Amino acid sequence: MAMKRLFGIDSWKIVETELHMEDFRLAESIMSLGNGHMGMRGNFEENYSGDFHRGSYIAGVWFPDKTRVGWWKNGYPDYFGKVINSTNYLGIRLFIEDEEVDLYTANVKDYYRELDMQHGVLTRTFTVESGGRETAVKAVRFLSVAEKELAVISYSVTPINYSGKITFIPYLDGDVRNEDANYEEDFWDEIGRQASEYKASLVMKTKDNPFGTPTFKAATVMQAVAEGEVLGVSVYQKPEYAENRIYLKGEQGQTVTLYKYVAVTTDRDHEASHLVVKGEEVLQRSLQKGYVQLLEEHRQGWLKRWEIADVEIKGDDEAQQGIRFNLFQLFSTYYGEDSRLNIGPKGFTGEKYGGATYWDTEAYALPLYLSTAEPEVARNLAIYRHNQLDGAFINAGKQGLKGALYPMVTFTGIECHNEWEITFEEIHRNGAIAYAIYNYVNYTGDKDYLHEYGIDVLAGISRFWADRVHYNKRKNVYMIHGVTGPNEYENNVNNNWYTNTIAVWTLKYTLEAIEYLKESGRAGRVAELGITGGELEKWQDIIENMYFPYDEELGVFVQHDTFLDKDLMTVDELAPEERPINQNWSWDKILRSCFIKQADVLQGLYFLNHEFTEEEKRRNFEFYEPMTVHESSLSPSVHAVLAAELGMEEKAYEMYNRTARLDLDNYNNDTEDGLHITSMTGAWLAIVQGFAGMRTANENLSFAPFIPKAWKEYSFKILYRSHYLKVQVSQEKVILTQQGPELELQMYNETLKLPVDGKLSVELR
Repeated sequence: MAMKRLFGIDSWKIVETELHMEDFRLAESIMSLGNGHMGMRGNFEENYSGDFHRGSYIAGVWFPDKTRVGWWKNGYPDYFGKVINSTNYLGIRLFIEDEEVDLYTANVKDYYRELDMQHGVLTRTFTVESGGRETAVKAVRFLSVAEKELAVISYSVTPINYSGKITFIPYLDGDVRNEDANYEEDFWDEIGRQASEYKASLVMKTKDNPFGTPTFKAATVMQAVAEGEVLGVSVYQKPEYAENRIYLKGEQGQTVTLYKYVAVTTDRDHEASHLVVKGEEVLQRSLQKGYVQLLEEHRQGWLKRWEIADVEIKGDDEAQQGIRFNLFQLFSTYYGEDSRLNIGPKGFTGEKYGGATYWDTEAYALPLYLSTAEPEVARNLAIYRHNQLDGAFINAGKQGLKGALYPMVTFTGIECHNEWEITFEEIHRNGAIAYAIYNYVNYTGDKDYLHEYGIDVLAGISRFWADRVHYNKRKNVYMIHGVTGPNEYENNVNNNWYTNTIAVWTLKYTLEAIEYLKESGRAGRVAELGITGGELEKWQDIIENMYFPYDEELGVFVQHDTFLDKDLMTVDELAPEERPINQNWSWDKILRSCFIKQADVLQGLYFLNHEFTEEEKRRNFEFYEPMTVHESSLSPSVHAVLAAELGMEEKAYEMYNRTARLDLDNYNNDTEDGLHITSMTGAWLAIVQGFAGMRTANENLSFAPFIPKAWKEYSFKILYRSHYLKVQVSQEKVILTQQGPELELQMYNETLKLPVDGKLSVELR
């Protein structure tokens, strides 16, 4: 696959040494920042008249945009929920003498931009030349992880070969649009505005909507501090806009600096009438501390995160940069402090995919957060779905079905995706929600979760599957028709192997959970849900008589009933100019082809790994992987894990690099829309579950490490129950170190005991 690399290789930084006007949006995506509460694309402070995508987003703030389709179907979602662009609080216009700097048209020299991932800081320096005048500019920004509602910008200007007037215009602009709006709609109304010297605030409210979903109010409060000889300050405001003009005397060789402190508050967290006051309180606290202390507290917050979660790779700086970039952007998006939130596919880096929550969270993100953050973070992710169970019942009801159907895209639990083949057919997502409950309970040992929350969700999903299957009387089997599997390059297929498999697995696990609750004296929870003996019998009958497509000659699970009737060919038979096929082929041609967007059958082998033999995994991998174009960002990690397990070390390494550097090298030619946040967990999965072979099936921790030939050593840390473990793998040996009580585990299928707060070393095999 073609790749495009704009940035230098550095283990802790993303560095850009030229202004990439042709790839400006791509660079904007890569240089995004976030702190869980809010985030922004890597837009410039000063004016830029070229093509760019302005984007500042607030967690949990969204809008229901009417679903527009040419022909309506019963059960169709009423609206497409979308993350909405909010007030631009970044802007600082710069005038030298009375000429505005526009970085698109200016003569820019010595351009440098650096994303410091270790400390969460974005720095940019450049020199601009105009009319013989040379001016050096340095801009530093961070979104505080110590004070979540705070953004800080330091903007410094130094006249190099002249003295003259420097004008800063820090502003707040609420007149913003989403690029993905249907008809250039504006989603915000102004409800409050004020401006005075060195200060301004804007209060915006999302427009009323006809769908009964909540509206949001958000206040942006600004305080400017100037260092240098101030010649004057003026104030200007108009609807949805407020600015300060701060005029400073610029002496040759002397630096003048503007500090812009911004607080972003919403009525998700505060009384609507107090938003400005609460923002001012944030700013007062911040001004008392000052820029240096605020930056240090923020840096320390990031260092603490890395202490728990860093993955270190020696001997391969590209791989090292890739995994750290992924972890940095994940933790910038979500760090578990707020159980009302989830992990959006684009996080704070773009608008594509609209929604806040996909099945990606349960399938790919939960394992990482289970191991790299305190247990309540993963528990919050699991509880999030329990809180939206009512919406899942509504979704199933809209399809005329019983039970709970979790949505493909949601903010509230109600489905708000606008493609029918996703909304109606991609029901395998229900299985990922059930699997996440198993994964959480199995990993943490928190069985209380089952009776407090889990059984409600499992029963709802099982009732859905029991109603969604149909019984084929001629063949005496249950089937599931009219679905789209994880491979979205086939729609409306019958008996997708993965969907049938995960449906049956969910029914089995629900029966096990019910048995556990009865045995542990909690049968009352089962009675509360009204689960009857007849239902249990029906579920067991489906488990015993589900149809799974299988080909005896090939020895593979067949992706769906008619997959083998296609013209089967491998990806290497495609001309390079045809890829990615989703940008070069018609949808009709894609649907008729055998090419697979992402792991489908292999997704089942990945999830239910311990239920299949090595031979089954190998045959299916060798059959399906060569037909897979990996045009879903979720695909490479599953293949990396399975390839590693099967001893295909080069393939595992190739897939690791693809997932770790997917955005940094723009493999799928779509990073300008925003980063692939949920799939960024894939690099971690590829190392920890892939190269190190970590498994936790049946509450049994095991490893089977290997090391890629290109690496000298790699290490990672995980939190497993009451154990803080460090795993180091070199070309010769594996060293396990822990803080915690004695731990029994498997290494290369042999049982070992890791002593209390101890260490053990074994030879690499």
